[in-house]
Amino acid sequence: MDRRVSVAVLASTALSVLGISFAPAMAQELPKKPITVIVGFAAGGAADAAARIIAKKLQDALGQPVLVDNRPGAGGNIAHQYLATSAPADGSVILLGSVGPLTVAPHLMKVGYDAQKDLAPLTMAVRFPNVLVVHPGVGVATLAEYIAKAKASPGALDFASTGAGSASHLAGELLNRRAGIDVVHVPYKGGAPALQDLLGGRVASYYSTPATAEPHIAAGKLIALATTGLARSAFMPSVPTVAESGFPGFDATNWYAFVAPARTPGPVLERWNRELVKALGAADTKAELERHGLTPEPGTREELANVIDQEFKAWGQLIRERKIKAE
Repeated sequence: MDRRVSVAVLASTALSVLGISFAPAMAQELPKKPITVIVGFAAGGAADAAARIIAKKLQDALGQPVLVDNRPGAGGNIAHQYLATSAPADGSVILLGSVGPLTVAPHLMKVGYDAQKDLAPLTMAVRFPNVLVVHPGVGVATLAEYIAKAKASPGALDFASTGAGSASHLAGELLNRRAGIDVVHVPYKGGAPALQDLLGGRVASYYSTPATAEPHIAAGKLIALATTGLARSAFMPSVPTVAESGFPGFDATNWYAFVAPARTPGPVLERWNRELVKALGAADTKAELERHGLTPEPGTREELANVIDQEFKAWGQLIRERKIKAE
């Protein structure tokens, strides 16, 4: 037999055998049992709303129950630690993680997990700015008046957040640094209890999600001073940004992203990325999230890993400079 033919036959045979390893893997099945989406904050806030909208879409697509499990506490860290150390790693449990526990909290406290080693990125879910709102009893109507009042009485004003290390906490600390003021941080276990105390006048201000605050702003129960993104929020375009109110470059954007236990098999992680990207990209899901002031931003697992790494470094620098401590 011609040597060239022999080589071709051998090569063809080898590729056929190797094709078992290198051909695209068959779609990885998810566990045939209810899927749980964990949320690290109390029901009623933006994270809870996002999780429930996406869970409904996943349930319709997968044809199996997808449940939302709220595990509030420590700014979302309790939920992240559970996922990293105790949750099943078979694809049946995923978490709608947030910027605080994934990039900030490890700089502030012992969290019991390594976000970049113990948790596997699935996809970015949504981004949104916060809005600084105050109780009318504070007696200010603009960011300039708020800052002037804070400078006149250091430590007299306070601001609520969804927990130590949360995006709402960092927004307040960033404004403290940029404006040279001392507004005291008051952490809560989620957006709902923080908002309740703000409406009751038990705390002066709060970095809320726009959708949560908007009805109370419209009713005159809260006053919006500024949003925390680089550009104005599409949800409340009449409210100026902190950046355009005298603090160029101010950016404290919030985001939620899906993660799973790092021990989860690779094919299952890839399957979850596909399912989540499809759910987030659906027109009805996008419209529903945007009604809550949340902008979907699905992407690759690698893109989310890069965001976590970059923000881990950036917020860590701010925390060191400000000597921020966990309450």
